[in-house]
Amino acid sequence: MSRLVLFFKLGVVSMAKFIPVDPFDIVIFGGTGDLSRRKLLPALYHRWMDDQIPESSVIIGTARTQMSTEAYREIARDACETASGDAWDAELWETFAVRLHYVSIDATDVEADWDALTSLLTDDARPCIYYLATAPRLYVQICNALGEAGLASTTSRVVLEKPIGRDLTSAQEINDGVGAIFAEEQIFRIDHYLGKETVQNLMVLRFGNILFEPLWSRNYIDHVQITVSEDLGLEGRADYYDRSGALRDMVQNHLLQLLCLTAMEPPNDIEDDDVRIEKIKVLNALSPITKEDAESVTVRGQYRAGAIDGAPVKSYFDELSGDDESETETFVAIKASVNNWRWAGVPFYIRTGKRMARRHSDIVVQFKSAPHAIFGETRGEANRLVIRLQPDEGMRLFVQIKEPGPGGLRIKSLPLNLSYAESFTLRYPDAYERLLMDIVRGNLALFMRREEVEAAWRWVDALIEAWRESGSELHHYVAGTDGPPESATLLGRDDRKWWSGEA
Repeated sequence: MSRLVLFFKLGVVSMAKFIPVDPFDIVIFGGTGDLSRRKLLPALYHRWMDDQIPESSVIIGTARTQMSTEAYREIARDACETASGDAWDAELWETFAVRLHYVSIDATDVEADWDALTSLLTDDARPCIYYLATAPRLYVQICNALGEAGLASTTSRVVLEKPIGRDLTSAQEINDGVGAIFAEEQIFRIDHYLGKETVQNLMVLRFGNILFEPLWSRNYIDHVQITVSEDLGLEGRADYYDRSGALRDMVQNHLLQLLCLTAMEPPNDIEDDDVRIEKIKVLNALSPITKEDAESVTVRGQYRAGAIDGAPVKSYFDELSGDDESETETFVAIKASVNNWRWAGVPFYIRTGKRMARRHSDIVVQFKSAPHAIFGETRGEANRLVIRLQPDEGMRLFVQIKEPGPGGLRIKSLPLNLSYAESFTLRYPDAYERLLMDIVRGNLALFMRREEVEAAWRWVDALIEAWRESGSELHHYVAGTDGPPESATLLGRDDRKWWSGEA
């Protein structure tokens, strides 16, 4: 099918030019872990490739494992080469590797010797970033240890990965403990979805183009859909996932962040707190879900055995070694309401699940139909803006056009298309690359404030309590499908349906 092409004024920075940063030190706690090997070390290497990391910067991995710096560099090399693919440059790696060090520390041991780490750090004048790529239960202990060792200076920054707690109470405990050592402006609570290029461009699309902002309200938008669909199962995370479920693991952070960026008011600026304050306003405007309406506006699901890409996959309880008593949801769909002037009466349908038909993340803004159908039965569909976050990043605006040819007026919906792969030939950074450089710059705009995390937990905790009090049913779905049939019914009651991703 031929496609129309629309060149949005997206404000994407050319990948050949990057804003330089000042020299910095970074210490990665959990430096041998999965996150470090898959994301953090490759992200730093790629920023080095693009001349964005100053030569005097120091990168230190630390964990309890006894290991030499040379051995750690080999682990890092394998990780970076795998992540780089055809872009791998062995000579460039050698210049990067000399900046990479390893120190063995048990940060939970109050008697631990921090001298080896301290000797590698430069001075208090430059930013020192402590990236806690560890279990959240260790955050407060590590920060206390940094304070005791005299390593928490005014130029220090600490990075916290999600999940920050598993409910409001535990989140507050982490925030209190970390906040006792570091000031709020030194704490970077990271959600990697906010570093994705298309998420960044959602703000540019809205606030950099007069075409969309006047239409971005209940006056012209019928509803919004936000989907984060995974085809993977537990992938070695069974213990964590069974204690969390889809609501805590995905909705509390990723999906609510996407909802906030879609629904927020225009900030005065894109720096620091201006963006974060507007997101907090959205979270505070979310209507709490009670036990009376939990069954009508939410769906909980758990996958059974099925097939993904033609290959058989186990059920959730088989992946849990036969625990068929688990009531943990692997799928959740919610009809959420933002009760403010802009969005009153506009439903936000959000869903996420594991072992779905395919991996994709989309934000779909469905506009209202034209008020008067002058073309009769051939009026076509209403306009729709589809923002694809993964895997094929891009944006499509569906508009109505006349099909060519004689024999009457036929209307067809076709997309004005912006595909990142087709429009930009140069490699664009992974989300962690962008976020790490924002941490170095001290730009907090894409990181969550304490109030933001706690407002999200407050809403999620209320929903969990509503499920408990109402005895919410756990529906089942076959792996490799789009979730329980009840998910389609959730929209069907409103005479709507989930965007299929086709056309």
